[in-house]
Amino acid sequence: MNSRRIAVALSGGVDSSVAAALLVEQQEDIFGVMLRLDETVEGRNRCCSPADMALARQVASQLGIPFYVLPAADAFREHVVGVFLNGYAQGVTPNPCLVCNRTIRWGLLLNQALALGATHLATGHYARTDASAMPVRLLRGRDPAKDQSYVLAFLDQAQLAHAVFPLGQRTKEETRAIARRLRLPVADRAESQDLCFLPPQGYRAFLRQQLGPLPAGPILDQHGTQIGQHSGLADYTIGQRKGIGISGPQPLYVLRKDPDHNSLVVGPRAALARDRFRIAQASWITGTAPAPGTRMTVRVRYHDHEVSADFVGEPARGDVQLTEPLMQIAPGQAAVFYAGEECLGGGIIQP
Repeated sequence: MNSRRIAVALSGGVDSSVAAALLVEQQEDIFGVMLRLDETVEGRNRCCSPADMALARQVASQLGIPFYVLPAADAFREHVVGVFLNGYAQGVTPNPCLVCNRTIRWGLLLNQALALGATHLATGHYARTDASAMPVRLLRGRDPAKDQSYVLAFLDQAQLAHAVFPLGQRTKEETRAIARRLRLPVADRAESQDLCFLPPQGYRAFLRQQLGPLPAGPILDQHGTQIGQHSGLADYTIGQRKGIGISGPQPLYVLRKDPDHNSLVVGPRAALARDRFRIAQASWITGTAPAPGTRMTVRVRYHDHEVSADFVGEPARGDVQLTEPLMQIAPGQAAVFYAGEECLGGGIIQP
């Protein structure tokens, strides 16, 4: 007899809905859960709008499973929106989706699901786990175009031991085909590409709404000569070319931010190239850092390509040496490490 009881994190989207449907087809004992996040910012959070909630409830009803809505607004604002705002205020570019997965979905939601009697939590992520032997290992999703192991790289063993990823062996096309076969109301629903808590006006408007006016400051070339004025450091990202507002004999790119002097440094694209950087707040899936000499690759942005790398340092912090330079290594973003199909963990890129 199957002793598992699985809570499925429903969002009103096709991925989580099909994840639930597959578990029902496998005759698992499941129920649906959804977090209410919409009190966190002005307007509605796109992860839990009334339309999303209505669709999630409709899917649960169609599948014949219980459905619960759990409050999470305060925690979401503190741990996700707060990290986003603090990061930009300090001149870095944070990735709040990584924080949300670790602290909200696989922290608060998992704990509440366990309190409701679940033994596991399932999500619509395109990733896999291997629990055939301890420690549990996190693996890439089979579909390279949809693999989401990057945003799960900071989960620990206690969290992964409860994780179920029904879509890990599926492609997005297969997922939509299942949704259509089952006539789920979300089968052709479009995916949201932006952070769920941002208003339609974008992140710059949100920062000004939450932080107030951003102080302008100098734009410097690589030699420290002022060549313009920026509208606020938070308006710019490393590697940005358009929107700097300076013309010259060659295109200029944002090379770095200096929050201590409120200055923005720009230069030619070639100056972006780096083959070494530091990480901190490192988290390793198995609980231990890779042994020296471990053959691995690193990705410094969600959809960026990977290059071979070595990690040297303490478990929680150290230097990453690349075998070839990367162009857009941005402080605040995550560097995530892989050994073939296995995601080893990651760390936060330092200034």
